[in-house]
Amino acid sequence: MEEILWNYIDGTCTPDEHKAISDQIAKDEAYRLKYKELLNLNKAFMAMEIDEPPMAFTYNVMEAIRTENAQQPLKAAINNKIIMGIAAFFVLTIVSVLVYALAHVSFAGGSHSTPVASNLKVPDLKSFLSKPVIQVFFFFDVVLGLYLFDTYLRRKKVQKEIQ
Repeated sequence: MEEILWNYIDGTCTPDEHKAISDQIAKDEAYRLKYKELLNLNKAFMAMEIDEPPMAFTYNVMEAIRTENAQQPLKAAINNKIIMGIAAFFVLTIVSVLVYALAHVSFAGGSHSTPVASNLKVPDLKSFLSKPVIQVFFFFDVVLGLYLFDTYLRRKKVQKEIQ
């Protein structure tokens, strides 16, 4: 009933519906009371002033969001598992070299004329160190050096901007 009366008050119903609703209001007391109530409510709504936000409201909100994001420092999250993995690799490498060296050293006592280190056999590295392997190694070192130098310069630039 309310929806039909609102459509009647707003003028959004068809002419046939308009006539039927006006006849219903004239005949039925409940419809008439509800119609008067909704009509008074509609007049109260029309008398109200709509609050409008200030002209710069959107700009102020966007600036607040922009400054909030700018206040958060940009820092890279360092995963401790990665650091531990790298440390474990180097520790394992150092320990394995030491074990290999100690396993091939002769600890025979007595007076020798040959030094102890002469029994240490070093593997032939010439088969591993071919020209392409050395080039890839140096290329990787150059790229890594440039990356670290760039990071250093960016940090220096950010520190100047902060001051």
